[in-house]
Parts: sequence; structure tokens; C-alpha cells
Amino acid sequence: KELSFGTTKDRMLVIEECHNSRAVTIFIRGGNKMIIEEAKRSLHDALCVVRNLVRDNRVVYGGGATELACSLAVTKEADKISTLEQYAMRAFSDALEAIPLALAENSGLNPIQTVADIKSRQVAEGNPRLGVDCMDRGINDMKEQHVIETLIGKKQQISLATQLVKMILKIDDIRTQGEGS
Repeated sequence: KELSFGTTKDRMLVIEECHNSRAVTIFIRGGNKMIIEEAKRSLHDALCVVRNLVRDNRVVYGGGATELACSLAVTKEADKISTLEQYAMRAFSDALEAIPLALAENSGLNPIQTVADIKSRQVAEGNPRLGVDCMDRGINDMKEQHVIETLIGKKQQISLATQLVKMILKIDDIRTQGEGS
């Protein structure tokens, strides 16, 4: 069937209900090219989330709750080690707190106070779902706020960040122009 849309009387031919079709077309319109490109990026991100959920439907709680729970677990394990490795583990634990700190700061909250409060509540209440209340709803439980992330996405984020740090640590010499050859 033929559809007309918009104020310019643009027309589009639509073919629907095709048997055994696996193709889907998403039509994006916008006021200018920049808006269209942003919509395309957002749509791509959403489709990637759906793809990840199809591959593995496990989810973790967002709002920095997962990172804080992991940070607490790594710190707990570091306490059991008496070698120098404990310092690397503590640094990794501190690095995991970067996401909740950024969420708190971007939400207009005091980042250090907010993360410290949530960490202490996670320990006291034994609730790893507590995260940063970015929407200022008065509750920090990400399950109640329905804030989730895919497990695959979270694992990829932590893995890529760890790989990047390892690559940076492997740099053992920096040469600048003008130094002796």
C-alpha cells in the first residue's frame, strides 16, 4: 500500500505481512542530518542491547550497583592476601568505583559522599542492588527502580577497561622527538 506522511506529501510504498520474511525496515526522519545521525546511533545501541539479551538473557542491576558490589568483593579478597598483589587488587577495586562516582557527579550529587553511603548500605544491608539514585526518587534499590543492564555488556565493559590498563602498563619507555637515537 502507499502511504503519505509529513507536511511535504512525501509518499512511501509499504509491503507488509510477507510470508517467511526476515527483513525489517526502520524509517527515520528528522529536522536535520545531525538529528537523524543521532537517532541512528541511538537505534543501533538499542538493537545491540536486544542482540545481547537474545544471546544471553541474564541481567545485572545498573546505577553503579554492580560495580560497587564487585568493588566490595575484590576488596574483601584483597584483605585475604598478604603479598604485594593486594595493592593491585585494591587499585582495581578503586577503579570499579569510577562509574558510580561519575553517575553521582552527573546527577548533581556529591559523588564521594553518595558512593560512600551506598557502599556502607550495601555492606550493612547485604543488598548488592543498591546504586546511585540518578532520578532522585528517594530509593537506591535498582530493582525497584527497574534499572538493569545486560550481563554481557557489563562483562565486556570491565574486560575492555582491564585490557586497556594492561596495555598502558606494558609501556616501559617513552621517546620524544630530539632525544638521542
